[in-house]
Amino acid sequence: MIMDFVSECLRSMYVRDEFIKAVYFFIFLGVFSCNNRIEETEKSGDKNIAPNSTTSQKKDNSKFYTTNDTLTIVTESSDTLEFAQKEFNRIVDMHPELYGEIIYNPDCLYHQFGNNVEFDSEQGQDAYFVLYAYFLKQKNGVDKFTKQRKILIEIYSHLNSLFKHFQFGGTFFGHQQLRILGYAEYSIYLLLQNEDDFEKTYNIAKQKELYIKSLRQLIADESSTDYETLKSEKVEREKKLNRIVDEINTLITDVFYLRRAQAFQYGYYEYY
Repeated sequence: MIMDFVSECLRSMYVRDEFIKAVYFFIFLGVFSCNNRIEETEKSGDKNIAPNSTTSQKKDNSKFYTTNDTLTIVTESSDTLEFAQKEFNRIVDMHPELYGEIIYNPDCLYHQFGNNVEFDSEQGQDAYFVLYAYFLKQKNGVDKFTKQRKILIEIYSHLNSLFKHFQFGGTFFGHQQLRILGYAEYSIYLLLQNEDDFEKTYNIAKQKELYIKSLRQLIADESSTDYETLKSEKVEREKKLNRIVDEINTLITDVFYLRRAQAFQYGYYEYY
């Protein structure tokens, strides 16, 4: 069953190279490890984790309800999602994993709880990630991490844009833009849990330089095999892509942002 699920995920993801498929295989094993930990938590009686998407918790979830006729979530990317009161409060009852005390990454939660008839579509997954970010943001601190949240979303968005240009578009990248909100919020949670690990005293300038050079090398390599762009337009295209890397270079100011940029790129985009 696990192998079938992994195979299906790999077919649906943006992966061509066999070596990269092997890398993703181990990533998905991590997802299932997460699932197993959730199941073990359920068996142990920890009510902080939803037993499943159809069984209600005994604890009172009403504090998460909205009393407005419509709940409007305006994201940092200026997207807007609206939920009728009844719809949102039903989601609160059916998906307590979104605001549980124990935090898992959004991919893990979606594949365990969100991949059902309610969120079983690309748009549904987008909505699940927005809801995940909405609840986790309140736990992390809406105002406390405004700066970090903005920077992470910008870094992830620039990386998404870079790879979108490499592939001349694609629906994956559009959906990824909304899901980035969940990934960024989870990164802030990781920062809270591992602050000491990110207070490195050594200079990261050389590591950052190597990472930025690797992105610029990707641009050069992709350009050398780009048969879609006219030769006369390639120079301008390369300049445009390098300007995206310039933005990433500016945004990465410490080891935390460097590590999160690397993890996001290598976790969600094929490495060329």
